Amino acid sequence: MRHTKHTILQRPQIFQQFPGLIAAESTRHGGISPSPYASLNMGINTSDAEANISENRRRFFQALGLSKEQLASSYQVHDNKVLLAEKPGRHEGYDAIITRQKGVIIGVTVADCTPILVYDARNQAVAAIHAGWKGTSQQIVLEALNAMALHFNTRATDCHAYVGTCIDGDNYEVDDQVAQYFELAHKWPGQAAGKWQVDLKSANKAQLLAFGVPDGQIEISPYSTFMDNEHYFSHRRENGTTGRMLAVIGMKPL
Repeated sequence: MRHTKHTILQRPQIFQQFPGLIAAESTRHGGISPSPYASLNMGINTSDAEANISENRRRFFQALGLSKEQLASSYQVHDNKVLLAEKPGRHEGYDAIITRQKGVIIGVTVADCTPILVYDARNQAVAAIHAGWKGTSQQIVLEALNAMALHFNTRATDCHAYVGTCIDGDNYEVDDQVAQYFELAHKWPGQAAGKWQVDLKSANKAQLLAFGVPDGQIEISPYSTFMDNEHYFSHRRENGTTGRMLAVIGMKPL
C-alpha cells in the first residue's frame, strides 16, 4: 500500500466510525518550509524558521477544521511521563498526553519514532503518545493507558488505537545496548555482529494488547518514514536534519 497523491494529512480508518472525534497525522506535503525541512515541517524545535512552522501548523489544523491554538503538546524527552491536559498549551517533559476536554486537541511530533493515538469511546477520552526506543522500552503506552484508567475509568474493551507511521524494522538497526530492552518477538539479528533490527510498531502494539485492547480495535499504519521518505520525514534516512510530522487526536468542541 502506497500513497497515490500528495495529501497534507492521513486520517486513521479505525476512528472514522466516531463522528465526534478528530484524529490525523501530517505528512511532509503542503507546507512552505524549504529544504531540508520541505515542506510541511511541524517541529518547533528544529532550525526551520518559526514563521514557516507556524504557517504549516495553521494549514494542517485548518484542513481539520481546527485552529492551532487548540493544541496541547509537550517538549518530548524520550521518557514515559504522562500529562493530563485540561486546556491547550505547551508543556515540557512529557511524551504522552491524555484528555477528555472537548475542543482540546492533543498531539505529538515524530520523524521515525512511533506516534500512538488512543480513543476511549465510552468515556470520550483520548491519548497521544510519542514512543521511540526509550519510551517503548519504558512501556509508555501502558503508562498512558493506566493513566486513562485512573483519571477516566477507561476500560480496555472500549479503546480503539492507531499505531502510526514510523521507521520500519528492516531499517531500524540498533546495537546490543538498545536491543536488550526488546523481546525477541520484536527484534531480529542485523547484518553485522552486535547489531539488531527492532520493530517499534509491533512492540507498541504488544503494549496495547497487554492492556487488553482487542486486536480488532487496533490499526497499524502501513507506511514507513524511512521507506516512504517522499511522504514522511525520517531522522535516520536524512541524517538528523529534517522536519517533523504531527499526530493529533481530540473530541470536537461542543
